[in-house]
Amino acid sequence: MRDSFLGMPLWAAVVASVLIIFARGQAYYWIGRGVGPRVYASRAGRRIGERRLRRVERLVARRGAVAVFAAHWVAGLRHAIPVCAGVTRMPIPRYLLASALGSLLWTPPWVVGGYAVVWGWLKFFGRSPLAVAGLVAAVAVVVGVWAAVRRRRRGSGADGGANADADAGQSGSSSSAVG
Repeated sequence: MRDSFLGMPLWAAVVASVLIIFARGQAYYWIGRGVGPRVYASRAGRRIGERRLRRVERLVARRGAVAVFAAHWVAGLRHAIPVCAGVTRMPIPRYLLASALGSLLWTPPWVVGGYAVVWGWLKFFGRSPLAVAGLVAAVAVVVGVWAAVRRRRRGSGADGGANADADAGQSGSSSSAVG
C-alpha cells in the first residue's frame, strides 16, 4: 500500500478532506441563512419536500449543535441540517464548533478507510486477472438487471398514466378498450 494520495502524503489528504468537509458545511449554512425559508420553495426544496425540511428544522431547533455534529454520520441529514441551521439562524459560534468537531471526527476514518480499501482491492485485482473478470461480469449483470427493471417500471408507469388520462378524457363511453 502506498503512503500518498494524488502525490501528497496521506496525512495531508486527510487534513485537506477535513477542510473540504468543513467548508461544505459552511457553504450550506450560509445558503440557508441567505435564502431563508424560501429554500423550501426552491427546486431542491420541492424535491426533498417542505414537510421533511420542516422536520429537520424542528430537529435543529430542538437539538442545536448536537444535531449539527451528529449530522455528519447520517446521509441526507449531512446536507439538510446545515441548511436548516442557517435558515433558523443558529448562532454562528455554536454552529462553527459543532461543524468543526463533526468534520474532524467523521472525515479521517472515511479517508483512511477508503484509502485502505481501494489500495487493498487494487493489490488483490493486480494479482488475480480472473477476479477482475469476475468483478466486471458481476457489475455488468447488476447494471443490466437494474436497467431492465428501470425500463420495465418506466414503461408500465407511462402506459398506466396515459391510459388513465385517455379513459378520463372520453365522454361517458363505458365500452372503451383498456390497453
